Amino acid sequence: MQSNAKAQKAPGRSLGRRILSHWQMYLLLLIPVVLTIVYKYIPMYGIQIAFRDFKASQGYLGSEWVGWYWFQRFFSAPTCWRMISNTVLISLYSLLWGFPIPIILSLIINQLRFQKYKRVVQTVLYAPHFISIMVICGMIRIFLSPSGGLLNLILGTQVDFLTQSSAFRTIYVASGVWQDAGWGCIIYLATLANVDLGLYEAAKIDGASVFQRIRNIDIPELLPMAILNLIMAAGGLMNVGFEKVWLLQTDLNRAASDVIAVYVYQQGIESAKYSYSTAVGLFNTAVNIILLIVVNKIASKASDVDFV
Repeated sequence: MQSNAKAQKAPGRSLGRRILSHWQMYLLLLIPVVLTIVYKYIPMYGIQIAFRDFKASQGYLGSEWVGWYWFQRFFSAPTCWRMISNTVLISLYSLLWGFPIPIILSLIINQLRFQKYKRVVQTVLYAPHFISIMVICGMIRIFLSPSGGLLNLILGTQVDFLTQSSAFRTIYVASGVWQDAGWGCIIYLATLANVDLGLYEAAKIDGASVFQRIRNIDIPELLPMAILNLIMAAGGLMNVGFEKVWLLQTDLNRAASDVIAVYVYQQGIESAKYSYSTAVGLFNTAVNIILLIVVNKIASKASDVDFV
């Protein structure tokens, strides 16, 4: 009893001693911390450009403070609400189609019992993820070409789909699902791999069908991971991929392809309007943060798990 009491009274080692005893691990930890501070936090100082009439020759502090002028200019632009609606719609359609399909694929692949066939299916589904966006857009243009394109050959038409605003969102979302759905199901397959096989055996003995096993075993196991992925996807809802839109955009489909990311590039890089483009990008980021908080609150109430 006395020895236990002495052990409880004995003070633990100080923080400095613990750091010295494990200095190698703290040194390794220091590298990503420094990189994060240098490349993530220090650049936040430049956010003030959105509230100044920034001139490179005068620097941050020497440029005139204009407050909310650039934000007001953006909201009064004739294409402002079209860009916002296009960004939201493309992102929302991508989420509605791109979020459930990896889950469905993982449930289907998990039912395959021939390991060799299962690996072949996984490889075929994963492969498009490693194709660059530029190559993907080149393939899309070839497949949708009005003269000799695969889709026009199948339909027996000569339609240039990339010049039609009504088809742009479908092309964007469908190509994105084809490219990323297989890769997105990896995390769900990893989750299903940890399910106790005894649950499946017990379900089979009880006479449960395949759909009943999926509904009562697989889906409950995937639900926490699915909710977490939904929160992460909702946090980037306004971040429509710049590269694909830029490469597929034409003068005839701008009604559906004008998005905030492309507008920021045009104003900031092509027109050198640094303050204006920073203000538009900051607005986009603020909307993403709000959406992330809202979706997290809704998801945490639905699952009783708070992820943030």
